[in-house]
Amino acid sequence: CGLLPVSSGTISVYGVNLRTARARARSYIGYVAQKFSLYSTLSVYENLCFFGRAYGLSAHKLQERIETVAGQFHLSNCLSMAAALLHDPPILFLDEPTSGIDPLARRTFWRQITGLAARGTTIVVTTHFMEEAEYCDRIMIQDRGRLIAIGTPSAIRHQGDDSPTMNEAFIHIVETGRQKEES
Repeated sequence: CGLLPVSSGTISVYGVNLRTARARARSYIGYVAQKFSLYSTLSVYENLCFFGRAYGLSAHKLQERIETVAGQFHLSNCLSMAAALLHDPPILFLDEPTSGIDPLARRTFWRQITGLAARGTTIVVTTHFMEEAEYCDRIMIQDRGRLIAIGTPSAIRHQGDDSPTMNEAFIHIVETGRQKEES
């Protein structure tokens, strides 16, 4: 997301080099942090205006986007999502977006996310809920900072010894990777 400096290699976001054009590259990204916080001295509307201006939206475009995302995400539950989508980014990063929400809200959230994806938004999700990972087109499993598996949900299940659940596949893949590492 460009929050930390690149330590090595190259990275581009939507074709823009993150090292040489950080602000432009960030304009293509929406980001929902696991622990989103608002400025408590501002109203909900003022917070949305702040985030929209931070993304460089014009007054007209900002008002239009606030109305769109406010209706789309029922602001009382999803303000951080609304703030991340104000500038209509083609890429959205979601860091543990459903931690701490009830099953009904989680289902509604995933319906909205799959709708965004169907309209062309690229969505990158971090989650510890493996059953949620199955909503994704591709899954990447990391352990101790290393990539140990990547593929479609069915490919991950297969790599997990055709486990009946994604949780079991995850456990099998991580344990197998650690055993190989130790030998």
